[in-house]
Amino acid sequence: MQQRRRGLWLVFAVVLFGLAAWLMLSGQGEEEAPPPQKVAFPNRLRPAERERMEKRRTYVMPAVGDAGTVAEQKPIRPSDPVLAALPRGKGKTAVVIEANAIRHSPIGEMLLECLMNREGAELERFKKETGVDPFQDLDRMVLTDDGVILSGNFGDERLKNLLGSRGSTNYDYGDSARLFEPQYERNLPDGGVARRNGPQVGLWNNQMLVFGRSSDGVKQVIDRVEGRGPDEPPVISESSTYGEMYGVISAEQLKKLFPREQQDLAARLAEVAENVELHVDASSDFAMTAQVKGPNADKVTDLGKSLGGALSLARMKAQTEGEKELAQLLDFAKVQPDGDEFKLELAVPLEVIKQQLAFCREQQGAQNEKPQEASPTP
Repeated sequence: MQQRRRGLWLVFAVVLFGLAAWLMLSGQGEEEAPPPQKVAFPNRLRPAERERMEKRRTYVMPAVGDAGTVAEQKPIRPSDPVLAALPRGKGKTAVVIEANAIRHSPIGEMLLECLMNREGAELERFKKETGVDPFQDLDRMVLTDDGVILSGNFGDERLKNLLGSRGSTNYDYGDSARLFEPQYERNLPDGGVARRNGPQVGLWNNQMLVFGRSSDGVKQVIDRVEGRGPDEPPVISESSTYGEMYGVISAEQLKKLFPREQQDLAARLAEVAENVELHVDASSDFAMTAQVKGPNADKVTDLGKSLGGALSLARMKAQTEGEKELAQLLDFAKVQPDGDEFKLELAVPLEVIKQQLAFCREQQGAQNEKPQEASPTP
């Protein structure tokens, strides 16, 4: 049951990360590819995103005097608690998924339809047990090296009761958080009992859930939100919160994403780049930009040329072999060098995504047309 719940929380992350690769590698038989079209890539904050950014400055940490008492309040700029919760320093990974925005995008509507066709009963069971509707109450999801952070509406008592069950130890922490440390038991063949700790969970102010490998890791996230963390800025700044997915991926994490046959390229990327800044616009088409930076401008430039050449060869091969759809997709893939960094762009037009997800509607239509079997007599 726990694994199914976790799958529901992470469904958008898995789908979005795999969508581009899946569409690039799959085909539509002999169907004619749609004509080329323009795609808008995410490059800066747009007016709606800037307004969203400003509305999320909701938390003002209390000012504390030298004696440990609350001092006279001074004007303090409110902060976005989710950004404040992010890791600090170099070599860290944090990717934010705007789950609510994706849910109400054309791509999100199609993905939701497919998910409801397959997992609708499980979703309803999850909502009854926790009082949380992932498609209404979940706002953002953050993937980090150490765990997952969810923001939204998590004030239902059913969720708290569930987190506090199964022998969970729970206690207040900091100014507005409660920590849950579940423990699971399993009977052994020899009659003994094996105990293990489950994922550690922190609930902050009924609006943020923190899942971590250890209680210390969860406490560190809460500390950063409430102003007890390091003075370094978060790995994602407010000015970089554009797109439906955005964040920073460390070079070490990038190496793990490459297939085995491309580990040479992965090692070269890890050697050259400090990190990769990622932005995905899923409001209409699926458009992604990946900005690669490094301390050595010459090495970064050489790597950008290598990637650009590889994309050109792949495009020519697709055209030669008559793979029209793949060739069209590669038309949107390009590398733009700029000094000690370069930007990789990749896009999947909305019409192509509609074609690829048509199978979901076809399967559902076939199920609806299939005659219902009579229920057995008790």
